[in-house]
Amino acid sequence: MAESNKTGRYEANTDGMIIAVTPQFLEDESAPSRSRFVWAYTVEMENGSDTTWTLTLRHWDIIDSLGRRQTVDGEGVVGQTPRLEPGDTFRYSSGAPLSAPSGMMSGSYTFVSDAGEELSARVPAFSLDSPYDRVRPS
Repeated sequence: MAESNKTGRYEANTDGMIIAVTPQFLEDESAPSRSRFVWAYTVEMENGSDTTWTLTLRHWDIIDSLGRRQTVDGEGVVGQTPRLEPGDTFRYSSGAPLSAPSGMMSGSYTFVSDAGEELSARVPAFSLDSPYDRVRPS
């Protein structure tokens, strides 16, 4: 189950792979008068399992406050396929532009073990909220 605290950090645990996301609205990159709203998000993944995993694929579902959906699939994250041994942590930052003042993101990462096992680690749903939206998505 995803949890959020006062700092805006969202976290999910899938079989020991802990995925935490912290989004931040980027006022300087956004242009509300042109329907451009931009967020940065930092993802931290921690391997709390006894298995070494390599991240191979990412999947994102992005829904804006007007109900428009985007799906993003690709290899690795930010051009990398990090290998996480037990206890290792990997962190990266990326961004998401929307044409609406708020939205939600969720997704998953596919990891593969040295033995060829697959793990689909859930990325918790997280809010993309800006000060320009009068109604927040539920």
